[in-house]
Amino acid sequence: MYYIAIVLYSLAVRLVAPFNKKAKKMLAGQKETFTILKKQLEPNAPYIWFHAASLGEFEQGRPLIEKIRQEKPEYKILLTFFSPSGYEVRKNYSGADIVCYLPFDHYWNARKFLLLVKPTMAVFIKYEFWMNYLNQLKHFHIPIYIISAIFRPKQIFFRWYAYRYRKVLNNFNWFFVQDQQSLELLKRFNHTNVSITGDTRFDRVYEIAGQRKELPVVEKFLNRTEGEKSPVFVAGSTWLNDEAILLPYFNQHPEIKLIIAPHEIGEQRIEALKSGLTRPAVRYSQANENSFGDAGCLIIDCIGLLSSIYRYGDLAYVGGGFGKGIHNVLEAAVYGIPVMFGTNYHKFKEAKELIACRGAIAVANEEEFSSRMNDFLAYGNLLREAGENAKEYVCGNIGATGKIYEKMFE
Repeated sequence: MYYIAIVLYSLAVRLVAPFNKKAKKMLAGQKETFTILKKQLEPNAPYIWFHAASLGEFEQGRPLIEKIRQEKPEYKILLTFFSPSGYEVRKNYSGADIVCYLPFDHYWNARKFLLLVKPTMAVFIKYEFWMNYLNQLKHFHIPIYIISAIFRPKQIFFRWYAYRYRKVLNNFNWFFVQDQQSLELLKRFNHTNVSITGDTRFDRVYEIAGQRKELPVVEKFLNRTEGEKSPVFVAGSTWLNDEAILLPYFNQHPEIKLIIAPHEIGEQRIEALKSGLTRPAVRYSQANENSFGDAGCLIIDCIGLLSSIYRYGDLAYVGGGFGKGIHNVLEAAVYGIPVMFGTNYHKFKEAKELIACRGAIAVANEEEFSSRMNDFLAYGNLLREAGENAKEYVCGNIGATGKIYEKMFE
């Protein structure tokens, strides 16, 4: 069944590629993979292969990549992506020696890939279980690790009818998991090669906070004078559904300054965002010394800044909670500010734990959002305590990278 599913999936991608930019880029990128490898691989060099589905998984793996780079410079790093949203952003990542797409998980692709690369070990990040690649890695006696993994009872591995697919887990040399449930679930199915090391994303966001960028445009927009109390609200990775609940509040509260970074930044998307604003707004890409005037909103219409922008906020909203799921809440929490998001957060361990420690709040609609905002703005101690809780949560969970590294190279 797995093999049929992969064939049908790859066929579907080919069929939609003429009409879908993402699918078209994926196919074009995969077509170049073996050419890139033949051209860039250094004969007889020891490669560690890291695979990330997309950008989020890459950010989880990045601390380990860079630690190996620093501590074990004799190893080369091969980084592969499956999604264009990861590859297109990080194809020039200097922490890897080679960056390319991973071809579809067909038997001959997997075999050809591994015979070319001959990696000394392979590291999969969080949610990647390509059966043919894993089987071939095991066949060639190449150690396989998965990091920052989470396992749930409803995953296909643990269904009564999925015995054959569950055997894919036998290929891993070690599971580095985030929580107790994952450990117990694996052990229930006789996998004892597992340890709870936590989530490497905590290490990454802590590192980013320490290397945050200075952003003169943002500072000019805020233009805070001594003693000024005007609150700053940062909304990151927002979708239209998120903006529908937060923009009305901003429009009605001229004392608040809003910095908003929509998840997508195409012209149509920016115009749709602007149509929901009744207060003056300035786009980051068009800002200059004379742009701001009485503007109350700064629209971030470029990528790569959000993780530094959160530090300017007194509180934050992270988008995605009214769609497929929330985006990275840790990027905001690390700066010691309360975090708000929509109700689709239950698959996100860090969001649930932030709520439990009173560093975050989920809101279901515009009325709830307004009520929570009023509470935060009226009671400074509530805002301060929630922010402290958020930062303590992040700082209390750093260290996964070091634990994984020590086990891999013991």
